[in-house]
Amino acid sequence: MNKLLGQHFLINKEVPEKIIKALELNKGDVVIEIGPGTGALTFPLIKKCQELDCKLIAIEKDKGLIKNFENKNGLEIFFGDALKDLEKIIPKNKNYKLVGNIPYYITGKLLRTISELKNKPTNTVLMIQREVAARITSRPPNMNLLAAATQLWAEPKSLFNLPPTDFDPPPQVSSTVIRLKSIDNKMNEKEVANFYKSLHVIFKQPRKTLFNNLREGMEIPQEDIKIGLNKLKIDLQLRSQNLSLDEIKSLTNLFTF
Repeated sequence: MNKLLGQHFLINKEVPEKIIKALELNKGDVVIEIGPGTGALTFPLIKKCQELDCKLIAIEKDKGLIKNFENKNGLEIFFGDALKDLEKIIPKNKNYKLVGNIPYYITGKLLRTISELKNKPTNTVLMIQREVAARITSRPPNMNLLAAATQLWAEPKSLFNLPPTDFDPPPQVSSTVIRLKSIDNKMNEKEVANFYKSLHVIFKQPRKTLFNNLREGMEIPQEDIKIGLNKLKIDLQLRSQNLSLDEIKSLTNLFTF
């Protein structure tokens, strides 16, 4: 095990079947696993994929763990970093599903990586830190940057929680398995880029009002901001955490960030 990679290996043998069920596999699916580790999820996945004639690809960053899967029928193993190499292994013109027990410190970066894929997974099931899962699934009045950034491209749902004792070594936090079903946001590349820029302005100071965040983060007259918010029927005293995703999208359609 490479401690520098923040790995905590799953040892609860009941969990893999629950994760596989959440993937909602169908005959002929393509499945990509991020960080197979010691194979706690991988080996049950191989069995399930053989039953359904699915193609299973795993990407692993730790060379020391690759040997666990050498010459394993039913698995294509790829040495690489999911944050850099995911685009290289996903199908270009075919649906696929993504799964993984990922190092918790890369969660935000991985979600951003997935959001930038031209061909996104139809269904993503990840094991992440419980507090982060709560942030991702938040709605008004607890909207936040991570929730908005993720919900632009996926519908998130927390499925079940796991205690630290389900892992070796036990992490210092509890975990949650979360499912992300990809959606079409009906936005072009320029609109999406503006949306993501807007989030860093809208949520820069969560305790301030939306108007103050916009006033301090945009190079336009504050009177124009007031006119825009009034046009969208958004109260000038509203805090950013109370915004819905649709209201954020409306803001990004009105303003260039």
